[in-house]
Amino acid sequence: MSLLREKLEFTAEPVFTAEFPSIDGGGMRAVQENAARLAPWFDAVNATDNPAAHAHASNTTTAIAMKAHGLEPIMQIVCRDKNRLAIESDMMGASLHGITNISLLTGDDVTAGDEPEARRVFDVDSAQAINIARIMTTGTYLSGRKINPAPDFYIGAVENAAAPPFDYRIQRALKKHRAGAKFLQLQICYHPDRLEAFCKGVAEVAPDLKLIPTIVLLKGGKGLGFMNDKVPGIDVPVDTLARVNSASNPSEEVFKLTFELAQHALSLPGVRGLHVTDFRHDDSLESFMIDLGRTPKR
Repeated sequence: MSLLREKLEFTAEPVFTAEFPSIDGGGMRAVQENAARLAPWFDAVNATDNPAAHAHASNTTTAIAMKAHGLEPIMQIVCRDKNRLAIESDMMGASLHGITNISLLTGDDVTAGDEPEARRVFDVDSAQAINIARIMTTGTYLSGRKINPAPDFYIGAVENAAAPPFDYRIQRALKKHRAGAKFLQLQICYHPDRLEAFCKGVAEVAPDLKLIPTIVLLKGGKGLGFMNDKVPGIDVPVDTLARVNSASNPSEEVFKLTFELAQHALSLPGVRGLHVTDFRHDDSLESFMIDLGRTPKR
């Protein structure tokens, strides 16, 4: 059983996950350096699958490398680039190496990336991919062909609590839960009221679905503006942008804002932890985790 599954399902202890940087060079040394930075603080770390429609080292090989360097991977699989055969192959390849945390997602459109002429696949959507993972845990491929022993996947997904239509987002989360998802990592939300409404709505219908909101560490107002202007599905309130940009120390103010958002998220029903994305790459990650009461693992 994965540590992530054990903590989410059998303890009340907050769980902290993170994003592993995409690998485009540097070999295992780059993996080792990033693993050393993240390992003391996080229970599991995402191995992404061509995020933002940019090509990088593959999700499966990155997850294997992470595991070899002491991190527990959550291997993401994106439907944009793969048909059902490739998705099943990714999952079985991960299982072969003892990787059982799987997160299925649609993925950003190719127009978000640097090769917009790439063909979209979308043989299945994220809910259908989740269902395929669930079927595989019963001991068969989607075709009915046997898998022995059955892989013990702990299945996750993603959702955006802040993008309209808001009620539909709750329904999407429940659809993914019915398909087999046990936990959801949520997109960053700069609207605490929207996140609260989403978490309450999900908890009322699916109290056993574990929610992990995302928190992003930024350097200042420029990063916050980029999130607002360039990242699909994210908008930052005008007063929040003004608060950071008008501060005497925008870097300190955006750190304070992020901590406030984190505390609010942890107080909501159904929330079992936080997903932390670090765009500062300085000692603020350590300060942030300590402020949240996290003790580094030795």
